[in-house]
This record gives sequence, C-alpha cells and structure tokens, in this order.
Amino acid sequence: MNKDKSQEIRMKIIVDVCYLYLKFETMYDVIVIGSGPGGYVAAIRSAQLGMKTALVEKYATLGGTCLNVGCIPSKALLDSSEHFHNATHTFEKHGIEVENPKVNLKQMMERKDEVISQTCDGVKFLMDKNKIDVIHGIGTFLNNKTIEVLSDEKKKTKIEGKNIIIATGSKPNYFPGMEPDKKRIITSTEALKMKEIPGKLLVIGAGVIGLELGSVYKRLGSQVEVIEFAKQILPTMDISIGKDFAKILKKDGFKFHMEHRVQSVKNNGKKVLVKALNKKGIEVEIEGDYCLVAVGRKPFTEGLNLNGAGVEANDRGQIIVNEDLQTNVPNIYAIGDVVRGAMLAHKAEEEGVYVAEFISGQKPHINHNLIPGVVYTWPEIAAVGKTEQELIEDNIEFKSGSFPIRALGRARASMDINGMIKILADKTTDEILGVHMIAPRAADLIMEAVTAMEYRASAEDLARICHPHPTYTEAIKEAALSATENRPLHI
Repeated sequence: MNKDKSQEIRMKIIVDVCYLYLKFETMYDVIVIGSGPGGYVAAIRSAQLGMKTALVEKYATLGGTCLNVGCIPSKALLDSSEHFHNATHTFEKHGIEVENPKVNLKQMMERKDEVISQTCDGVKFLMDKNKIDVIHGIGTFLNNKTIEVLSDEKKKTKIEGKNIIIATGSKPNYFPGMEPDKKRIITSTEALKMKEIPGKLLVIGAGVIGLELGSVYKRLGSQVEVIEFAKQILPTMDISIGKDFAKILKKDGFKFHMEHRVQSVKNNGKKVLVKALNKKGIEVEIEGDYCLVAVGRKPFTEGLNLNGAGVEANDRGQIIVNEDLQTNVPNIYAIGDVVRGAMLAHKAEEEGVYVAEFISGQKPHINHNLIPGVVYTWPEIAAVGKTEQELIEDNIEFKSGSFPIRALGRARASMDINGMIKILADKTTDEILGVHMIAPRAADLIMEAVTAMEYRASAEDLARICHPHPTYTEAIKEAALSATENRPLHI
C-alpha cells in the first residue's frame, strides 16, 4: 500500500469517527416538541432527572398559547377590567371618591404585553438554568427518532432523540359559517389585542373562553350578547353552576340567546351580522360591532407528520395515548391539549412531569379525575370531581350540600356576596365525589377540595376542620356540614 493510499484511509477513519462523535453528541435522551406549560415543564423535569434534553418551538418566544395568547394575557386583562369596574361601581360605596375614571385601552394592552414578556423571559431563564437546548422552528417527524426543524430562515436542522414528547397544544376551533377573518370576526387571540372597546360584542359560545373575554369587555363598557347552542351556560360544568352564574351575569347586563344554532357570521364592514336558528327553528338576526368565536379549541398537529413516525390519532385529531401517555409508538409520548381530557395548562404540566418521570424509570402518579377547572370571571368559578349530572348518569347514589356566599361575614365586608359552594358526597360512605363553587377567589379555594379528595376525605372530615373567620373558606365548611347531616350553622 502506497503512502498516499494509507493517508487517505487514515483520513477517512478520522472523518468517520468525528461523524459518529458528532452524531452521538446530537442524540438527545428527550426531545420535547412545543414549549407551552406542558412542554417546558416536561423539558425541565427531564433535565432535572439527568437526561439530555432539547425543546423545539416554532415561535420566537417560549410559553405556547397559555403564556402568549391564553391564560396569562387574559388574566391580565381580567384583572385590569375588574379594577376599572370597581372604580366605577363600588369605590363610592367604600368611601373612595374617584372623578370620572376612564379606560386607557392602549396602556391596558401595554401592561398585558409586559406581563407576557416577563413570563416568557422567565421560561427562557429556566431553559438556560437547566441546560436545555432550545431549537426554534417547525418540528417534523422523519421517523420515530428523528426530528427535522425548519427555522424561519428556512434552515433545516436534524436532531435525534431516544424519547420524544409531543406537546403541540391546540388552536381555536370554529364551525362552517363562522370562519374568523381576524378583523371583526375574531378568535380569542385577536380579542386579547383589541385596539378599541366594542360598542356591542357578540360572543358565540358560553364556555370558559367566551365568558371570560366577554366579562373583560362588559366591564370596560361593551354591550355583550352571548349566543349558545346548549340549554345553559358552561354546559360541561355542574348544572347548579350554569343556572346560578347565568343569573349573576344577567344582573351585570349580559344578554343570552340560548339554544341558538349559528348559521352564518358576516362582516359587513363596520358591523357583524350573525344569523341563527332559535329553539323553535326560526331564523333570527343579531348585529354587533365584533363577533368573538369561542366554541372551543382543537388539537394542533399540523406539520408534525405523525404518519412519518407511525403515530396514530383519532377522528377528532387527538393523539391516541395509553394510561402512561404513551402513543402506539413506544418511544413517543403526547401530553396536554393534543390528547384526551380537559384542555388545561395545569393538566398539561402534570402530564409533562408524569412522562419525564416515567421515561426515567420512576412510578409517577396523576389522577385525571382530580384536575380542577377554573373560570376566571368575577366571581370566579371552580370545580373538581364529578358533576351532579355525571353521578346520575353513572347511577351513583349521592347527597348534596350547599351554602350561599352571601351568608358569610367576609362576603358582606368585601361587598362580594354572589355565589355558592356545593359539595357532592357518596350517600353510603360520605366520600366527597365533587365540589363546585362560584365565589370570590374560587380559583384558590378549590385547592382545599382537591387536597381533601386526593386523600379520599369525607364531607364530615371537611366539616370537622376548623376554618378561620372571617374567610370565604368558611363556606366550604358550611357546605360540608350541609352535605353531612344537613346541619349548616349559619343559614
């Protein structure tokens, strides 16, 4: 063998070794696609457990829908609008004189954007802290272990992962005839970026998103009319919640068109016209300045090329997973809005932690029956466990106890007297099966119920616990007393 040939072979070996080394270095233990609450938490927990982790995100900012166009900005606007509402409706009664409060919508939106920016920066800090590689671009499956990421600059990067977690979330849903034009026919995304307060806002859908954003603009001065196909608002929640909360909203000036099937929504330039069939089948026309389409959300898997990895989805677009959130491809998992169950940020987070721990060989725990749901109106609404309708449908004998918020000294002192707390318990064992509440700070109050139910407490257990006075939590004790032996103390 001549000298040149020998040198050529040595160089080839060096190149091959370098290639293998680089390939090894770019092999991740876990690749997470999507940086929403489920995705970034899954990435953090994976890194904490010593796994080399990459996070793929198509947008320039981290945090997904929740942080950018969902949970965080909507809560910022809800709080701002509540302050304005109090300034115009309750301050005087409290002895606070404020002359002609005005809405500066531009400043309100700027504050909201600051909150978003701070929160997204916080997620980036956590990625750096945990040494997670963040790759921006659209992730596409080439096979069950290889992801190709296409950046905004059209640069392609291939990464490999032993395990892949799909956390691509959801996007606003709509039905034929109500397609958003993002000008006057809008989704929640546009509703969070309004440049003017609508004179009249039409809302299609009396679910969580519709009522929260409807509340924002009602407090700021809009007329709000809600068009809903179901018989009651918040149709997936306990029947008592829908009935009682509808009364509260009507007193605040909301107008409802229940059992109306929307046929079409048309942008006429400066107005929007909604045509719908009422429960008698008669067509009605409802006109407004803007129309918010809030009929739920649907899983987002566009561009993923699930077929390329052999991952199966159902006819609703949800990725099919087992109890361990594992797809039909063993090394690929899916969490959050893209799989079955409630589309909630905290559900996605719990699932993200679960999968990371499962991959590492631990035995994690998650109880999907005990994931609380919250509506951030005022008063707030919160629930955990079974509804009355579900218990009846499952032929489970139960007892019910409730207590009105207006009977609390704290409620009268705060001038927040609307709402109630309802506890459902097994008729034989007294185990708490469901807790449903409309109350100030219900989002925080519900955790007492979640904790109790996690440890399978009875209604009597809650009734025997000393609750501080004066607080809203006393209503939980009283509702538990009502459910135990129908013996509340203060009504």
